[in-house]
Amino acid sequence: MLSRINSCGLMGIDGFPVLVETDISNGMPTFEIVGLPDAAVREAKERVRAAIKNTGFNFPAKRIIINLAPASQRKEGSGYDLPITISILNATEQLSVPDNDITMFIGELSLDGTVCSVSGILPMVISSYKQGYKKFFVPKDNANEAAVIDDVEIYPVGSLKELADHLHGISPIKPHKVDLENYFKNSSSSILDFCDVKGQENVKRALEIAAAGNHNILLIGSPGTGKTMLAQRMPGILPDLTFDESLEVTKIHSIAGALPKHMPLIMNRPFRNPHHTISAAGLSGGGSMPKPGELSLAHNGILFLDELPEFRSDVLEILRQPLEDGEVTISRVNATLTYPCNIMLVASMNPCKCGYLGDSRRECTCSPASINRYRSKISGPLLDRIDIQVEVASVDYDDLSSINSGEKSEDIKKRVNRTRAVQLERYKGLNIYSNSQLSAGLLQKFCPLGDEENAILKAAFDNLGLSARAHSRILKVARTIADLEGEERIKVNHIAEAIQYRSLDRKYFEN
Repeated sequence: MLSRINSCGLMGIDGFPVLVETDISNGMPTFEIVGLPDAAVREAKERVRAAIKNTGFNFPAKRIIINLAPASQRKEGSGYDLPITISILNATEQLSVPDNDITMFIGELSLDGTVCSVSGILPMVISSYKQGYKKFFVPKDNANEAAVIDDVEIYPVGSLKELADHLHGISPIKPHKVDLENYFKNSSSSILDFCDVKGQENVKRALEIAAAGNHNILLIGSPGTGKTMLAQRMPGILPDLTFDESLEVTKIHSIAGALPKHMPLIMNRPFRNPHHTISAAGLSGGGSMPKPGELSLAHNGILFLDELPEFRSDVLEILRQPLEDGEVTISRVNATLTYPCNIMLVASMNPCKCGYLGDSRRECTCSPASINRYRSKISGPLLDRIDIQVEVASVDYDDLSSINSGEKSEDIKKRVNRTRAVQLERYKGLNIYSNSQLSAGLLQKFCPLGDEENAILKAAFDNLGLSARAHSRILKVARTIADLEGEERIKVNHIAEAIQYRSLDRKYFEN
């Protein structure tokens, strides 16, 4: 007796179809799973055996061979439990599956037949839909996530018995739908607002420029100046996620198992804030079959690294290539996978080890050697990749005690959206979406300078000892400042302001 049931596996952020083939024949009772299964798949034998018996079906005392095709591709995870079970029941004629060619089963089974949630349902459904599958039987807890895709029928399954009753026509399961429009309306209620921040107008201006051009930014200031508070409010001034961007972000979180049950789709830009003790694998991703790390979980959003010099140097150096390429590639013996990480890096640091260098209220206790050691933890190549470096000064008492609220995030966001729209129109057809993505060749075309502008930039380049990359970053920031002010050409004041946002070049790393 031979049975074939469709399921799906994961490779990176994409799914691939898996055909679960079952052959049941006479002979010594045995139960084998082949097709490069990992430990979780091999252990499915005991879960499947118990679930079949505890649901009231007969488990055949025969020779059972399960093949997961394609046999050359590694299979991992517990999502094959349900299709293996259905395939066995189908082979023994205890169940039949209508429309088998367009139907897919995904889910983990507990010993009593309950269908449990699995990671990566959304990318599996998306990839399978593109291959022509229309009906998906998925765990009930994953139904919202799977149902965000139109033109497919998602059947939420709570137990093997519930699925059997559906296939027998006893108690049909209704296809599940989600109201995305209503969900989008209520998606931004928890975002923090810039109106809560007292003072720090120069820093707010720098953050607005960073948001408008998708520039990486470093906040430098003493403890208690509000660096973290400012960074946490950045998502509120970034443009809203498009539906396609939201799908990308949700796919990554689904694969990582980081998607909350009540959220079928991530609507707000991610804000990831890993602790400084994070490992290199935690940041970039890892595992025998690599999973997304914090870099990819922050895709289309913000990666906030608080106390930047406290991160291990090998962890920080991992950032260099992904910040340039917008993707991170992880190589392992079993596979080489590439995950997207188009992020805005927001980082903060103290000016020295004690934190009070240059503070007007407290005296710095660090020696020059200690200051140099602290700053040298951040390499020059990494600093070059941070477009904006701004000092965050202590807040005056008058600002703190003021009853006037600051500018609201929604007002700043309107300017950011207007500026992003200008960039989208300018770079139409070039496959770039913001000034931060300009290549060296495109800089000459879109950032032409006059004689005065060239003179001031040359003086800064010579006096500050800027690298070629820092020179490009200044031009990109100046282009964004000009766009914010509605100017077609970059002017002297735009270049001058952009140079002011190279704090470490101007002050901390001179000589």
